[in-house]
Amino acid sequence: MTSEEVTGPRGQVGPGAAAGTALARPVAGASVGSVVPSRWRIVFGRFAGSWGGRFGGLLLLGLFLLAFVGPVLVPWSYLDKDFLAFLQEPTGAHWFGTTQTGGDVFALTLRGMQKSLLIGLLVAVVSTAVAAVVGAFAGYYLGWTDWVLGWVTDLLLVLPAFLVIAVLSPALGQGAWLALVVLLAAFMWMVTSKVVRGMTISIREREYVRAAQFMGVPGYKIIFRHVIPNMASLLIVDATVNVSAAILTETSLSYFGFGVQAPDVSLGGLIADGARTAVYAPWTFWFAAGLLVLLILAVNLIGDALRDAFDPTSNRGRR
Repeated sequence: MTSEEVTGPRGQVGPGAAAGTALARPVAGASVGSVVPSRWRIVFGRFAGSWGGRFGGLLLLGLFLLAFVGPVLVPWSYLDKDFLAFLQEPTGAHWFGTTQTGGDVFALTLRGMQKSLLIGLLVAVVSTAVAAVVGAFAGYYLGWTDWVLGWVTDLLLVLPAFLVIAVLSPALGQGAWLALVVLLAAFMWMVTSKVVRGMTISIREREYVRAAQFMGVPGYKIIFRHVIPNMASLLIVDATVNVSAAILTETSLSYFGFGVQAPDVSLGGLIADGARTAVYAPWTFWFAAGLLVLLILAVNLIGDALRDAFDPTSNRGRR
């Protein structure tokens, strides 16, 4: 290789020319990483530069702190009852008031938000992971593997998910919220897996995948080392969307009595109980409903900001 091929002079077509036009020459004393920022650094810069990303991130962080640190600030737990304060309006002793059974609304609401956050995050992680694995294996191997996984995916798509979960969740008993996570995740991965399958069919034809196949690397290693990591942007955005979807689904199930079971609480159950007394005791309803709205708003803002940050043609992430 000559020096001209490396430097890529004007008018020459070659590897050096491509590199010379794409990247600026490093300044003396500067590291390559400072001149050519990584893709993740660019994505983070776009995300942090958008008002939705900043506001949504700060709001979600505040709700997390409120949910997990707030209970330490009050003497009441979600299981305690104040038999001298039934349906008492907000006071210094009970910041959000009390329920008709004497429960502290502040403690109950924070406990419900804890459960909603945990369920939403776990469902998002599990469902996105299942979608990535199923879609990648189906798109990489094709043939019988694709047919079997596609059949299972289509079968789950046509099942009435809400009805199935509503029938099975009461049989799980009290405190089985982890089983509810499994049920919710089992019906939230199918659409994403089809998108992943299509992207995998395209990725498997690229040179680095062909090179790995030529070197005898097993297919499952190629999937986890090369295929799935190249779809990280899709999976991250999808996981964010699944958080809000899981929270809303769990809230709906709990509202109708099919979600988190007593003595534990969730925002859906609190909203259902508060709806009965909302006319003459609005604090039993509006605090839980308001925090649910803020939680969904924060997650959706983060999801939109991430989508714009990963999209190289988007300008909103730079505002």
